[in-house]
Amino acid sequence: MVEELESIHVPSVFICPISLDPMQEPVTLCTGQTYERSNILKWFSLGHCTCPTTMQELWDDTVTPNRTLQQLIHSWFSSKYLAMKKRSEDVLGRAIELLDSLKKVKGQARVQTLKQLRHVVVAHSTAKKTVVDMGGAAVVSSLLGPFTTHAVGSEAIGILVNLELDLPSKANLRQPAKVSLIVDVLNEGSIETKINCTKLIEMLMEGKESGSENVSSLSLLAGLLRLVKNKRHPSGILAGLGLLNRICSDEPLRSSVVSIGAVPQLVELLPSLNNECLELALYILEVLSTVPEGRLALKDCASTIPNVVRLLMSRSESCTQLALSILWAVCKLALEECAALAVEAGLAAKLLLVIQSGCNPVLKQRSVELLKLCSLNYTAAIFISKCKLTRTIQ
Repeated sequence: MVEELESIHVPSVFICPISLDPMQEPVTLCTGQTYERSNILKWFSLGHCTCPTTMQELWDDTVTPNRTLQQLIHSWFSSKYLAMKKRSEDVLGRAIELLDSLKKVKGQARVQTLKQLRHVVVAHSTAKKTVVDMGGAAVVSSLLGPFTTHAVGSEAIGILVNLELDLPSKANLRQPAKVSLIVDVLNEGSIETKINCTKLIEMLMEGKESGSENVSSLSLLAGLLRLVKNKRHPSGILAGLGLLNRICSDEPLRSSVVSIGAVPQLVELLPSLNNECLELALYILEVLSTVPEGRLALKDCASTIPNVVRLLMSRSESCTQLALSILWAVCKLALEECAALAVEAGLAAKLLLVIQSGCNPVLKQRSVELLKLCSLNYTAAIFISKCKLTRTIQ
């Protein structure tokens, strides 16, 4: 009972002052202080002859069982446990009742039933397992198809994304008609629905046999970019970048991501992103720089070099590492054009900061190599003047 009720507030009189856990076998010392038997005996075994709470020296080390308090503790936990168990049984019964109703109702009644089931699943962890055990994933998945309304689809997706889906359930949801509906709902739903769709698609792409190319589509990628650009909803940005990152991990899909204009859009977003989202965006851009189309898109975007240079040594070390990798790919592609832009953007001074910092040696070496690369088309004197360095740094 104590373990199952650990999240509720326990009266302080039931708590052992030594362990701060609820007592199960309370004993009282001659000072009138009460402790859990095992805790106070351990205190004595360490050679202490005092009361842990008052630090009074004990004139008698006898421990007296506090039967009254023990009974109070047991009664209190029993009543709480029974109440919790009843609520749990009520919730499970309600979940089963709603699943049965889904097999019969249609129209607006179906939407309402799904909405109620979603609330039960989200609010009660015990209901999730019951829904799965009762075949709820299959029941809800069967409602998704080419003729499903977005109202039904939104509620069904909101349930599925909160369940532990097994491999057959995921395979069922990867059917083209179901994937198409999920993508449509992502493009047209509320921000909560968009995030749920994003998380569900990411769940479907997990595993070696996921068939990611069958789940991904240009419509999905366009919807994710719209989600990522919506600055009013940071949670949507994070979810969208997370799925884009997952998609880009499959090399065959990288060209599709580039083809919808993802590179310039992500580059423009960089200055406004928080650290978590920024690292994801930089990682996506670095991965896209490994394909020729991605490198070309980075080079052709006027904001790439200035935006990425500003990030060096301004956020985390991992962001600096990703930024350096992107700059390296761009400068190697078109050295004469990009090196000049990078130097004008203040790259040399940033690289010197990296070299002199406590960053890891690999990062410092990459900075040295990039600095050499950018200086190839200049004499030493001109390069130093272009870098706008102080005499001390020179």
